[in-house]
Amino acid sequence: MEGLSFKNVNLEKSENLEKHRTEDFSTSKSLVVRRGAPFRVSLQLEGRAFNPKTDSLRIKVMLGRLYVAMPVTFVKHASSTHWTAYIEPKGLNLQSPSIYISPPATASVGSYRFQVSAFTQNNQKTRASGRFILLCNPWCPEDTVHIPFEDQREEYVQKDSGLLFMGTAKNMVSRPWSFDQYEPGVLETCLNLLQVSPQHQQNRRMDYLNRRNPVYISRVVSAMINSEDDRGVLKGNWSGDYKQGVHPSLWTGSSDILRQWTQSGFSPVKYGQCWVFAAVMCTVMRVLGIPCRVVTNFNSAHDTNGNLLIEEFYSETGKKLNRSKDSIWNFHVWVECWMTRRDLGKEMDGWQVLDPTPQERSGGVFCCGPAPVKAIKDRRIDLFYDVPFVYAEVNADVHSIVLSEGRVLSYSKDTERVGSLICTKAVGYPRHQSLTGDYKHVKSPTSTISSRSSTMSDGSTLRRGSSKGVAVLLSLDKAPVAGEPVRFTVKVINKQNVAKMMKVHVNAQAKEYNHSPSDTFWETHGVIQLAPMEAKVIPQQILPAQYEDVVGDDLINLAVVLQDMASQERVLATEEFNIASPELVIEVAKESSIMPGKEHTATVSFTNPFSHQVSGVLTVAGAGLLQGKVHFRMSQLRPGGTVQQGITFTPSMVGTKMLQASLLLTNMNSTIRGFKMVFVNRA
Repeated sequence: MEGLSFKNVNLEKSENLEKHRTEDFSTSKSLVVRRGAPFRVSLQLEGRAFNPKTDSLRIKVMLGRLYVAMPVTFVKHASSTHWTAYIEPKGLNLQSPSIYISPPATASVGSYRFQVSAFTQNNQKTRASGRFILLCNPWCPEDTVHIPFEDQREEYVQKDSGLLFMGTAKNMVSRPWSFDQYEPGVLETCLNLLQVSPQHQQNRRMDYLNRRNPVYISRVVSAMINSEDDRGVLKGNWSGDYKQGVHPSLWTGSSDILRQWTQSGFSPVKYGQCWVFAAVMCTVMRVLGIPCRVVTNFNSAHDTNGNLLIEEFYSETGKKLNRSKDSIWNFHVWVECWMTRRDLGKEMDGWQVLDPTPQERSGGVFCCGPAPVKAIKDRRIDLFYDVPFVYAEVNADVHSIVLSEGRVLSYSKDTERVGSLICTKAVGYPRHQSLTGDYKHVKSPTSTISSRSSTMSDGSTLRRGSSKGVAVLLSLDKAPVAGEPVRFTVKVINKQNVAKMMKVHVNAQAKEYNHSPSDTFWETHGVIQLAPMEAKVIPQQILPAQYEDVVGDDLINLAVVLQDMASQERVLATEEFNIASPELVIEVAKESSIMPGKEHTATVSFTNPFSHQVSGVLTVAGAGLLQGKVHFRMSQLRPGGTVQQGITFTPSMVGTKMLQASLLLTNMNSTIRGFKMVFVNRA
């Protein structure tokens, strides 16, 4: 009998991509499938047909030099632990037989080759081959990354855009980010990241075997996003000098960074800070099929000596001093990934903290996690990985000290500020969702009345300092907005039955979210007289012309020091806040009838709230909506003036997509942003 002759192997891409929920990866040349679910390939035969009675088939699946070989059976069989291959006898096309290859839910993630061998009765052998990419499968209950709800799988695996939260807890800034996992080349770059890792370079066989475990994968990725120990993706820079690369605030999505990294031969991309590291890691994890979300911790402690204590120092006139190795970042951004922790026990399954920002070494390498969120809440510092470090980031106490010539004049303690709000983007909605109660045993509202930090119902803030004789309260009248005065009040209270003369020092400094403040840009000093038990309210304001050129996208550290001129007793109250930027407004014409392949129009508008003229460059982008980015120059716009820019876009993908715009102002340290969610209907 003549041998079988293969014309080719049909990977049945459209069917497999749809069944494996990978159709958005259709720009990839490879077949992309998920473990724990079979996929179909068809053999196109030349010459005679397949004879099930006399011909047999075997399949060899290869990952690097690892391989598994299996017979193709006529019994449908999928295993959660072993590779299988089968033909369904029902409806068998003998000229083009279909083979189902079933990867187990424990298979390693990677780029595979496979070989089909046909044997006839007289041992004639024919071969054909193909390739596929295998990802984790959060839809498969046997997979260690299985997450139970469909809306979570859509948000944390499939969604290619999101919001990063910055600023302060009381005046939150939502920054749009394009995760870009379906953009051309991103999938391949994420797989290359695993190949370039030190683990793969040192022992390829062990790396391939370990890639079945999301704990291992996530730890490798956490280290590879930064470039401190390896040929990682991003170079961190907090110096303020970004001339050798891109200012971290100017990145709007992950694909530009990942593409640049690949095109440079895996040289680190300059530059990243915490939200950039986290957002790029989120892209990689979602590509690999591991549910992932970006998380912001407001008032995040960096406790270098592990004593759960952060010390802050002020001068006697309220200027914040750079005296401590420990620090509090106004916000810090990491990711959480969802997985089971078979290494720790079932009670630690679920969300795990991973932090790719290079802060401290873990196992000798700059990475962090996975640390179970449940372990952080219960202070299980005995568990892997890095639970003590993350616990300190959300739980440290703050000691504020007023100094004069090295002498301590005043001391106060705040147990509420660190980790005051931990949040992520809500599932399905463009707003934040609080996770604070997942990380901390949050006190009931009644138990926090006497603390130094509290929040008033109208969103304004209140900080309090108190001693035996006097108390001072510093409160913002409302959340500050660009172009308006920053209005606040200082309330001074005499707690004793004697009259007092008090010096009042108020000081404002600009600061970056992770730095000590720069020099004072605004201050006021005065003397007030208080009758016994009297309280006085002193209204204050900082005018736009006084802060606009100094602050930009930075924050303001505001402090008041009260000095009793008789007893020399000092009391300190402080507040750090950001000024809400104006937003770009994006309007899309005929929103309900947007379809792929058709040109549509949108308008981006900006009204100048500042006290002086502004000019800049407008950039518009949208994964699945626009190819690349479009740039427009905006000439001088007077205070109160409005400018509009029309754009056209042609969607290439269906579903909910993000159209985002950013306006980099050339004459001040500020970027104005806006976004619009656009639903693209099926044609």
